[in-house]
Amino acid sequence: MKIEFTVQEKENGLPLSDYLTQIYIPRKTKHFLRTQKKVSLNNQIEPFHTIVHSGDRITLDIDESLYPEHRVLKGNASLVDCLYEDEHLIIVNKPVHIKTHPNQPNEQDTMLNHVAAYLDSHPYVVHRLDKETSGCLLFAKNPVILPFLTRMVEQKEIYRIYEAIATGIISKNQLTIDAPIGRDRHDKRKRCINYHNGKKAITHIKVLNKYRNETRIQCQLDTGRTHQIRVHLNSIGHPLKGDPLYGTASKRLYLHASQLHLIHPITKKIIDVHAKTPF
Repeated sequence: MKIEFTVQEKENGLPLSDYLTQIYIPRKTKHFLRTQKKVSLNNQIEPFHTIVHSGDRITLDIDESLYPEHRVLKGNASLVDCLYEDEHLIIVNKPVHIKTHPNQPNEQDTMLNHVAAYLDSHPYVVHRLDKETSGCLLFAKNPVILPFLTRMVEQKEIYRIYEAIATGIISKNQLTIDAPIGRDRHDKRKRCINYHNGKKAITHIKVLNKYRNETRIQCQLDTGRTHQIRVHLNSIGHPLKGDPLYGTASKRLYLHASQLHLIHPITKKIIDVHAKTPF
């Protein structure tokens, strides 16, 4: 598979080797590209110490056989609501009550399986949503693009905005919850605030509307801990509406990933996707 990049201004003056590291090429792949002379700079094979300049075109010829075999059982393509797709990635609107990926080899009723059926190929999970959460979900379409997207998640370069309904009236119009989250030792399904052993977790909350006994909110995360929004809202006495673990169950958990924003790691195109909130 050939992928072409254009050197950006911020990458001007880097050695070619450092440029490849900067754009998240894994070490094993970089070694292959160097030894097999599979990197061209403006259509010419150049040494890895060559300096690149903004506007230069870098072409990588990556052999997909370098990556471990990845097989996904195919699910139901009709359950896929595609919000964005190109040759490298796909963003879908995950329905509520469907898991992101299988936990057992024979599972076929997860979003990964359904996307595999929709694409007739074997996609890769980039990030996940809880089974009870609906909304924007990103998958890589091949193993070459996966490390780029995974690193972007780690570097907080993929932004997700959630819409939710919290129980009770949240008095402040904006607030930030900064409280570490760890496992609940009394219930392995749950997470809790843990200032001793928990991992850093930050949630920014903006109030959109206040109703009789509920508050519609928008949430943006600086971190991506399991159940983060659910645990943080519960910790301030406003569990999410319909939360079966931290509040009172109903027909669904009122939490939806409404927006996903990123700069495409290959094309540098701005991708800003919205999934209509279903509640």
